[in-house]
Amino acid sequence: MKKKHKYIFVIGGVISGVGKGITTSSIAKIIQARGLKVTALKIDPYVNVDAGTMNPTEHGEVFVLADGDETDQDMGNYERFLGVTLDRLNYMTTGRVYQSVIENERNLAYKGKCVQVVPHIPLETIGRIKNAAKKADADVTVIEVGGTVGEYENILFLESARMMKIENPDDVAFIMVSYLPTPAKVGEMKTKPTQHATRLANQAGIQPDVIIARSELPIDQKRKEKLALFCNIAPEQVVSAPDADSIYDIPLNFEKDNIGDIVLDRLKLKKTKSKTGLKSWEDFVKRSKKVLAGKKEVHIAIVGKYFDTGDFVLSDAYISIIEALKFSAYDVGVKPVLHWLSSKEFDKPSSLKKLSKYDGILIPGGFGETGIDGKLKVIQYAREKKIPYFGICYGMQLAVIEYARNVLKMKDANTAEIDSEAKELVIDIMPDQKEKLKDKNYGGSMRLGSYPAKLEKGSIARKAYGTDTISERHRHRYEVNPEYIEKLSLGDLKFSGTSPDGKLMEIAELPTKVHPFFLAVQFHPEFQARPLAPHPLFTEFIKASVKKKK
Repeated sequence: MKKKHKYIFVIGGVISGVGKGITTSSIAKIIQARGLKVTALKIDPYVNVDAGTMNPTEHGEVFVLADGDETDQDMGNYERFLGVTLDRLNYMTTGRVYQSVIENERNLAYKGKCVQVVPHIPLETIGRIKNAAKKADADVTVIEVGGTVGEYENILFLESARMMKIENPDDVAFIMVSYLPTPAKVGEMKTKPTQHATRLANQAGIQPDVIIARSELPIDQKRKEKLALFCNIAPEQVVSAPDADSIYDIPLNFEKDNIGDIVLDRLKLKKTKSKTGLKSWEDFVKRSKKVLAGKKEVHIAIVGKYFDTGDFVLSDAYISIIEALKFSAYDVGVKPVLHWLSSKEFDKPSSLKKLSKYDGILIPGGFGETGIDGKLKVIQYAREKKIPYFGICYGMQLAVIEYARNVLKMKDANTAEIDSEAKELVIDIMPDQKEKLKDKNYGGSMRLGSYPAKLEKGSIARKAYGTDTISERHRHRYEVNPEYIEKLSLGDLKFSGTSPDGKLMEIAELPTKVHPFFLAVQFHPEFQARPLAPHPLFTEFIKASVKKKK
């Protein structure tokens, strides 16, 4: 018998940026906890083919999937909440959809028909959604549509949702996340903007089955009834979503309003009586709250380059690193206190002393020349002062350069990313990348996705992972230059993780007899950290930082 797939579309009302991604993740988690197989999709309305070419200070983190797709940061939320590995079928943009339709037209896939925006763009979107559901063998697929109702950019995706609803009315549900403002001078929560948003959704042929009432404070019964009256739903279909202390509280908050039962009812799915599927999630939330309420703290300095345009960009630019640090800190039993430091402020050696008050230092990935001198000085300070250091991607490349210059006396050591004419290119562009850059092939052309690595016995990395081989996600064009491996290995710095053929250096570390924790990786371990499964390298870093504090 052919499996019946169900679909939930999550759309936005009033304003963007109030939590559609977290709502989508939470609803997916709740349904998964009821014993159903769930997958999640993100539809981004921009024309970019993927998120890889966008500035993280404007768009936020580029989340890399295991298959190498460069996606929106919400894909990371889906993976973390659901504890699953998604692939490129679960992500689409306007650019990607149009690109496919045009390619199909060029290949005569439409057999000479006139190819039109409607119906061919919505049909391509529907095909992608159904293929993702089929590949995941999902009972329920939750689809987040970027932007808000009424925007020109997402109207075709709303049309796709409407067409799917018409085709199978019992298989599609709509949830609208809408903001209810409480103007300070008025002092009263206002429902009118959400009423208007619902009317705009109605104009697109969509009637929300549930309204997630996002607001600073919980919505009261009176306003639930008002929204019900003017938005054509029952009061119990209005779910209160006040600001939460943690995004991980949200699935539990939603269940207080019985959103799981409401959605399963709407989709004519059997309701399970027990909600024990959220037990492990609830335990994680309780443990994190207990840790946050305690007095044990670990202070971590994150030294990066994307900190100059205001505090509001920080959580977006490095969201996976932040969450990975939290998961490991909660697991160890300490409150993570994160300090955001711009690498530019450490260009002067006199400013380095402030680093001594931190328990650990992390340098995340990045691109380009900005702030590099400051990062190199920070790495040297962490190494010499025995402060636990964790370098990720560029943070590993710079650690190798710093060691080469200051310990191995290779004064001209550099990376081709900064100076391609340097005498000692200890970090060079990967051979296959040279032609790509020459042809200006920038989009989706880096070393992307999951690759295996083998670990050296007796190393910090081997001890942390507890296995000889690992698989981690990458996003880079530059690598440790194979021509310099022998020379770079003359000191204490060891390459404890390499590609299976031994050609690519994946992990560099100093032995614990030299430094309590000095480890850097070419890959991005943060992409595989989960609330219920903290990443071992982040956990070892936190443990070392706590030990340093003591």
